[in-house]
Amino acid sequence: LYTAPDSCKGRCEEPYSKEDECHCDAACERYHNCCEDYYKHCQPEGFSSRWDAITDEDLLHISEQLYKADHNKARPTDIAINPQYQASPDETGDQEDRSPQPLYKYVNEGLFSKPTYASFIKLLDNYQRVTGREEDVTAEELWEQDNFLREVMKTELMKKLFVFLHKKNRYGSEPEFVADLKEMWFGLYSRGDGEQDSSGFEHVFSGEVKKGKVSGFHNWIRFYLLEKRGFVNYFSHNFNGPWDTYPDVLGLQFTWDGFYKEVGSAFIGSSPEFEFGLYTLCFIARPGRACHLSLGGYSLSIQTYSWTKSTYGNGKKYIATAYVISP
Repeated sequence: LYTAPDSCKGRCEEPYSKEDECHCDAACERYHNCCEDYYKHCQPEGFSSRWDAITDEDLLHISEQLYKADHNKARPTDIAINPQYQASPDETGDQEDRSPQPLYKYVNEGLFSKPTYASFIKLLDNYQRVTGREEDVTAEELWEQDNFLREVMKTELMKKLFVFLHKKNRYGSEPEFVADLKEMWFGLYSRGDGEQDSSGFEHVFSGEVKKGKVSGFHNWIRFYLLEKRGFVNYFSHNFNGPWDTYPDVLGLQFTWDGFYKEVGSAFIGSSPEFEFGLYTLCFIARPGRACHLSLGGYSLSIQTYSWTKSTYGNGKKYIATAYVISP
């Protein structure tokens, strides 16, 4: 019988082969290279049913731990936003500016002197936003990547995440974890015609422009800094999370130098390590499907996708995208 190369139907426990587009063996969760329907077809007998599986309950528990460990998040007095118009589902594609004022009324930029913020902001100007243009990575930019990883790994939040993943047999040591973070987030791949023009970090946090539209761009710090300089124009929001403190979640419409983003969900007021950690957790635990978490007693889901056209290491997948699912 024909078996689709991107499916686990009939392939559970099939030996690993680097020729396969995705995998269905017992180690695919560890290497985050499972086919998207791995859980549907292989979960009862596969890796997910073993003691080191990451269960839905595990995700709810660890996400609450990470939420409480976000000591660098904004305080209520650090940020004032002005969401203005709330767009209905059939209005998000209108490309109509229904909010005359900027989204951010005030941000305490003292936040940006904190080591994880400062090292994060240094990374934002390292990319050519238009897909199809080869990225030229300098020695200084590589140092900035390493420095960001050093700073986030000093935080309680990322240490808790590593301990969790270590207990679940995903990583044998912290250096192994950090090395994998660098590859999955900063490793380059091609969204165009073969050029090494994109990475998970660029797409999710810095943002890209593809076929005349904004692609990715899910970070509040990046948004604020560009809005302050007049490069981003806030149009409306379609979702405002239930939190009465930070981090909050907003689904929003905006333009970036005239390029439109129909729905750009983002945490508001979270530290860089919080977003980086949650997205990493979900990419490792639930690649290609909704990852259900709990933050301050409220439910939240994150969607991640693997880049399936190229791999690194032992068939591991790069991050294609990660974002909050807004209702």
